[in-house]
Amino acid sequence: MSIQAIEDTKVKVFPAPAEPSRVIAFATKARRRFDLLAILSKLAGTLLPPAVVIVLMLVVWQIACSSPTASLPPPSQVWTEAYDLIAHPFFDNGPQDIGLAWRVLISLQRVAIGFGLAAIVGVALGALVGQSIWAMRGLDPVFQILRTVPPLAWLPLSLAAFRDSSPSAIFVIFITSIWPIIINTAVGVRNIPEDYRNVARILRLNQIEFFVKIMVPAAAPYIFTGLRIGIGLSWLAIVAAEMLTGGVGIGFFIWDAWNSSRLPDIIVALAYIGVTGFCLDRLVAAVGAFVTRGTTAK
Repeated sequence: MSIQAIEDTKVKVFPAPAEPSRVIAFATKARRRFDLLAILSKLAGTLLPPAVVIVLMLVVWQIACSSPTASLPPPSQVWTEAYDLIAHPFFDNGPQDIGLAWRVLISLQRVAIGFGLAAIVGVALGALVGQSIWAMRGLDPVFQILRTVPPLAWLPLSLAAFRDSSPSAIFVIFITSIWPIIINTAVGVRNIPEDYRNVARILRLNQIEFFVKIMVPAAAPYIFTGLRIGIGLSWLAIVAAEMLTGGVGIGFFIWDAWNSSRLPDIIVALAYIGVTGFCLDRLVAAVGAFVTRGTTAK
């Protein structure tokens, strides 16, 4: 049999037809449903307890000050006599006749300048004290002495130096709020893990790179703790300073209302001061939580 015949008699084997490919569907992430009831429940749990406490305080205040011999006005009298300040916080009838919201904004401008300078200088000095043992030995005792000086004790010196009420008030804010920022930043820098410093040595980071990339992120929780304390002290200092330096801020309004025996106006102004201070504290806390969360994620 020839080779051609042998080739013709071979059984040709064809490959089996391939099965149709399957499409594997990946499990999609379940969409979170908008649970309005859960949101309302959480909101009620957050707002209801303080609302109940405030109502109870108002009731006790009303009962305690309703007698004719009471020296303080009850809430009903405050509402009646200071209604314009409560309902119209943005009125503007002249340089000295403006709403409490405008007065708060004027005071906040001074706080922003003084506290901003204190934050920059305080973080820099705190990093220096925390990083250098010689700087800590030289500067820490001085800081501990100066931070015990009451805020208003600096006011005569600032008035003598600046000869103007506005920069004097800003200086009082600066010198009052800088100490907790310095101290907390220094503590945070001293608590940086040694592994971070070893990484900086391996990467041969210079002082600026070490400060920006390692020191500030690692000490961020301590820094923002100092900033929260500092912003509270700043708001306290500006109100006290404005009582003595004058102007159109919220502090001078309280002093002017006292001289005019307008106790309801003083109470309303105190409420504005308390709410503003609370908002400032929450704002710094929110920024700190965002920054530290981003640092942790990295």
